[in-house]
Amino acid sequence: MSKSQQQTYSAIVSANPYKGDYYVGTFNTLSLSTSPSFSKEQYSVSFLNTKGFISTLIGISKNIPDDDVYDALENKVYEELALDMAIEYQIRYVEAIHRGTEGDRFFHVFVVDPLTLEQDYTKVIDEIKYIDQIVPIPLLLKSLYVKEIIDSSDVHCFIYFQENDAFFCIYNEQEFIYAKSLKFSLLQMHERFCELLGEQIDFNTFGTMLAKEGLNTSNSDYQRNLIKLFGEIFLHISDIMAYAKRAYEINRFDEIFIGTSLGSVLGLDEYAQTYLGLKTIPFDFDYGFNTEGFRVDQIHQLMHLYGRLEAEERYDCNFTVFHRPPPFAKRESGKLILIAAASLAGALLYPGVYWGLSYIEEFHHAVLTKEYEQVHIEKMTREATVNLKLANKNAAQTLLDEQQSAYKQKKDTLVKVHEKKVDYPMKAKIMADFTRSFNQYRVQLKTITYSEDLNNTKTFAFGLTSSKTQDITALLKHLTDLKRDQYDFNLEMIAYDTNSSSYLSELKAVIK
Repeated sequence: MSKSQQQTYSAIVSANPYKGDYYVGTFNTLSLSTSPSFSKEQYSVSFLNTKGFISTLIGISKNIPDDDVYDALENKVYEELALDMAIEYQIRYVEAIHRGTEGDRFFHVFVVDPLTLEQDYTKVIDEIKYIDQIVPIPLLLKSLYVKEIIDSSDVHCFIYFQENDAFFCIYNEQEFIYAKSLKFSLLQMHERFCELLGEQIDFNTFGTMLAKEGLNTSNSDYQRNLIKLFGEIFLHISDIMAYAKRAYEINRFDEIFIGTSLGSVLGLDEYAQTYLGLKTIPFDFDYGFNTEGFRVDQIHQLMHLYGRLEAEERYDCNFTVFHRPPPFAKRESGKLILIAAASLAGALLYPGVYWGLSYIEEFHHAVLTKEYEQVHIEKMTREATVNLKLANKNAAQTLLDEQQSAYKQKKDTLVKVHEKKVDYPMKAKIMADFTRSFNQYRVQLKTITYSEDLNNTKTFAFGLTSSKTQDITALLKHLTDLKRDQYDFNLEMIAYDTNSSSYLSELKAVIK
């Protein structure tokens, strides 16, 4: 509860929806309420037992923004738990701050079927009309550390047996790690005990025996079967602890707190310590509440303790869908009443307001009419000026288009002339230039051809003959060194002609 809530609410009411009992806390006093009722001055808290939710550890990438964490977790929960996509489950989460890795964040995710909330809390809502907080029962234990009732940071196990449920929970470094519903509630213990005993006894008799005599009952048959019963229970718990060690990388458990909603069971903590080999302490804390000498269930006291925590001190994991009525002005009925009152006030004020507004509108109309006459004259003058400017612009544009067309024709003609004068190769000059090189290296020119392809590639093909192959290769080296910036040369082969006793080749020069 925030500071504002602590100042606003005068009482806290805790509700056990499974047993149907209520405790009201004012200041530090707790008292059983046999007839709870709705009050906007009270803050209401309830819990979900471990059978009422599914919990799992989910890891997601650290790159996912905080605004998208819920959607990412929801998708993975539906996938990993194979949930029915047709049901919109209630999903809440708590970050596992000690479990993160370099690339991932881990969250303890709690999943509740909406039908569970509707069915389990019907009677509570009938009594007190709303619930401010519904907390998974393992998270209530956080208040023990916040209020320093437990001040160590060891690995602690909590085992608590209730009439309709029993839970096993682990906290490490004062943070929630794991929770599991045990298959031995007090009712299930009673059924199994009767099976072992071979006769049926009343549940109240069974509960009274545990609360008053514990495991050291004077009835030897009862004691023997109780030992068998709790042997099965602790075997079940031992299996869960072995799984938790492996799954959550826990080296060892330091302490176990064990208790029941019936109160302390004599010999239970000693039996648990012997069986599990761990230090065992009764789950029976002094919360500082005045209970007027009556025994109050530990879960009710935990709810009152949790309800007094600051918002930042407790886990943000609230499953309530039974919210308190909104303020009067935000209710639909309140809005309707306020609108009706405003309408009535408006109806009473209408005649005077109408007369005043009519006078103001007439005055405003006269002013606007005079202003319109001036603006209209100015508008007509400006329209005539604009039309004249547009006519001049169109005439100038026509003249500009004609001048641009004539300019383009002349430009194209000059470009063609330049290409013919500058870029077009003069074949006679080129052939004369090559002939000088042929004569210099004693190579005779037998044939010459010139061609242009579709890509405008201009190629000269020279048919050459020489008495020595060295003259042809020397010529090629000379031309390549001298004219490589102007031509690409290609000489594929040199053939020997036995008839003329000379060497023949074809040299191609491609103008770059």
